[in-house]
Amino acid sequence: MSKMIFINLPVTDLNASTRFYEALGATKNPQFSNENAACMMLCDTIGVMILTHDYYGSFTKRPIADAKATSQMLLALTVEAHADVDRVLSAATAAGGRPDPNPPQDHGFMWSRSVEDPDGHVWEIFWMDPAAAAGDTTGVDA
Repeated sequence: MSKMIFINLPVTDLNASTRFYEALGATKNPQFSNENAACMMLCDTIGVMILTHDYYGSFTKRPIADAKATSQMLLALTVEAHADVDRVLSAATAAGGRPDPNPPQDHGFMWSRSVEDPDGHVWEIFWMDPAAAAGDTTGVDA
């Protein structure tokens, strides 16, 4: 079995969050979804478990942070092409996200923008030139 990662996030409105993650390109896995949680697969090995606050609270005794007021992590998601950054950000914004809670970053070989989900979790949507990702820095400004 391949290594997988599941990001677990508390959400206040499961339906609104499901729409947002579908706009990011995720597919809902009904096998692991119900009225308390939705398993949103970004690819075969990366999933986002969005959990109602009550259900999330059953896994931890720690208080649930207000992601709109604090930052504990930044989540980054790659896209295939430079233009896809703006396309995905527009779709996520139309599905209830807030665009650019952090400034866009243009490094020439990498372009990124961020979007906040309905609960305040920040996702960086980014494209990186495949040559730069492979370590070929010929012609890349660092």
